[in-house]
Amino acid sequence: MGRRKKIVQECERLMGEPENIRNIAIAAHVDHGKTTLSDNLLAGAGMISDDTAGEQLAMDTEEDEQERGITIDAANVSMTHEYEGTNHLINLIDTPGHVDFGGDVTRAMRAVDGALVVVDAVEGAMPQTETVLRQALREGVKPTLFINKVDRLISELQEGPQEMQERLLAVIHDVNELIRGMTEEMDDIDDWTVSVEDGTVGFGSALYKWGVSMPSMQRTGMDFGEIMELEQSDNRQELHERTPLSDVVLDMVCEHFPNPVDAQPRRVPRIWRGDAESDLAEEMRLVDEDGEVVFMVTDIAMDPHAGEVASGRVFSGSLEKGQELYVSGTAGKNRVQSVGIYMGGEREEVDHVPAGNIAAVTGLRDAIAGSTVSSVEMTPFESIEHISEPVITKSVEAQTMDDLPKLIETLRQVSKEDPTIQITINEDTGEHLISGQGELHLEVITQRIEKNQGIPVNTGEPIVVYREAIDRPSDEVEGISPNRHNRFYISAEPLGEEIVETIRMGEASMDMPELERREALQDAGMDKDDSQVVEHIHGTNILLDQTKGIQHLNETMELFIEGLEEALDNGPLANEPVQGVLVRLHDARLHEDTIHRGPAQVIPATREAVHKSLIDGQIKMMEPMQDVRIDVPNDHMGAASGEIQGRRGRVDDMYQEGDLMVVEGIAPVDEMIGFASDIRSATEGRASWNTENAGFEFMSKSLQRDKIMEIRERKGMKLELPPSIDYI
Repeated sequence: MGRRKKIVQECERLMGEPENIRNIAIAAHVDHGKTTLSDNLLAGAGMISDDTAGEQLAMDTEEDEQERGITIDAANVSMTHEYEGTNHLINLIDTPGHVDFGGDVTRAMRAVDGALVVVDAVEGAMPQTETVLRQALREGVKPTLFINKVDRLISELQEGPQEMQERLLAVIHDVNELIRGMTEEMDDIDDWTVSVEDGTVGFGSALYKWGVSMPSMQRTGMDFGEIMELEQSDNRQELHERTPLSDVVLDMVCEHFPNPVDAQPRRVPRIWRGDAESDLAEEMRLVDEDGEVVFMVTDIAMDPHAGEVASGRVFSGSLEKGQELYVSGTAGKNRVQSVGIYMGGEREEVDHVPAGNIAAVTGLRDAIAGSTVSSVEMTPFESIEHISEPVITKSVEAQTMDDLPKLIETLRQVSKEDPTIQITINEDTGEHLISGQGELHLEVITQRIEKNQGIPVNTGEPIVVYREAIDRPSDEVEGISPNRHNRFYISAEPLGEEIVETIRMGEASMDMPELERREALQDAGMDKDDSQVVEHIHGTNILLDQTKGIQHLNETMELFIEGLEEALDNGPLANEPVQGVLVRLHDARLHEDTIHRGPAQVIPATREAVHKSLIDGQIKMMEPMQDVRIDVPNDHMGAASGEIQGRRGRVDDMYQEGDLMVVEGIAPVDEMIGFASDIRSATEGRASWNTENAGFEFMSKSLQRDKIMEIRERKGMKLELPPSIDYI
């Protein structure tokens, strides 16, 4: 029997023992060594050869990932590891570190109970380290820490034991500060900080395949002095043999990460708003494999042979071939064609996957990333809230008309697989717009359309996504319907930043019970009376209905909301989305006769009223910003800060870290296009840099009019602004 077959059989056997299952994700800043570490773990579990581990990058299953040397898609693998005489099943997800693919990290965290956070010993905790930690903790996923590339401290930086210890303690301290800050207000989490003594911190080198932790040192009798000697004398093979990295990390996983039986009672209330007293809730808490099937889809991938493969977490019941299951938000049922587990790039079919495991399922044609799939109709899980939103857009068109239907189908598929991508298909002009997290995100998507689907496409220049927002309250304005029989009286005002953030994070939404939503908005600073009349939330905008006893308003409200959404999606300046606005409906006059207050009357009246109030509130353009961090040798520091300042950016901080200078600042996304090649040539290729999306800021007044005109021209709108916009 082949080794692989044996591993699959052992995994199948362990699937039914939830106490011995660990569902984990490896997460880190880009280039801190996650995929190399994953290789070590696969080699330790006997799944790939020990010699090629670290070079094979087995979890980067796509060709373009291997070429670019970065992880683009989260990849799953199931493996076994013996700890204290008991075999454990470890379902691992290797996640991307690049900020453009952060959506994959957020979705992976929904499927797992533990996150192994990897930090580079030389670079320390970086912006993306903070982001992945926040993504894990928001989902109630427990972190442990692995400090990688310790060999660089010994061989490159030639640090002595004292300096090295100080540096490693500083990394642990920084990570703990982040964990403390993020878990302060979480009642269901005790103390999740990491420590060397507890064994929740490991050190090592994924490249040279050795690792240590406090428990492993006690077991092998090795100390740091001996490790430094072996590393300095290039005896890395002996180091690997005496204290292999995979044993240290997998022991830490088995010892310190919760199993599904411990984790689900804590995690289910966090991500599911259904009836906590129901049988279904109890089955999920108990990880009951005989209960009703509840499966949360966290990822959709295309398999050239099997079609769409949905992977995700089974919270209760057992998935089997032939089951007829409901998919949240769609009618009818889907029939399961096959169930399996992942072995890196390969999928192995099995008879059934019980609760507490991560499964791969085919046949769920209606599912998208984030769907709840179940054997009974149920309240779906909370939607997966992505921290950043699309800030850059490209147009894509097929080179030949014959490929158009195939391209439309492929783009629909892309938006199913990656919800952080937004696709707008304009069937009239034939223009297809893809919006994503950054240049690289869109480059990868368009490249895959060409390569994998064989559709030659032309792509336009990147277009930045703007927002429109008001900076002062408006007076009450009137919107009149075309037949002059219906009138709406509304006003608009800016929402507080904390309220906007609460909505963006999904902590206040229309899907929540009213009382919970009210409390969340009041906690964020909304007036008590206002929070009781919230009628609708759209994007980060809120509608309050402050009318009293108006006849026919109930049946007209749906149309009013439709008009409101249309007006907010296409702001009055340049048809860009409006954000952070509180709209108050004060009064309405409606015609007695239904026929005179239909869509053709109510929607234009609403749109007119909303746009009038926004203009009165002095609506302006906001542009997306990015935090920029550049690590560069001293003599290139001027060139690096010049690159930020020359892009309408500002430098906020400069400080020494090791032998490098760190320049931190912020700049508009629009100006950051092409930054990669410019910074390379300005610093002779010596700089490493990293960008993080930093929300939207008002554009300076001098640029407003030109930018608005440029966007209006691109969209084919009239070039003159309404006369009431005289303040720009």
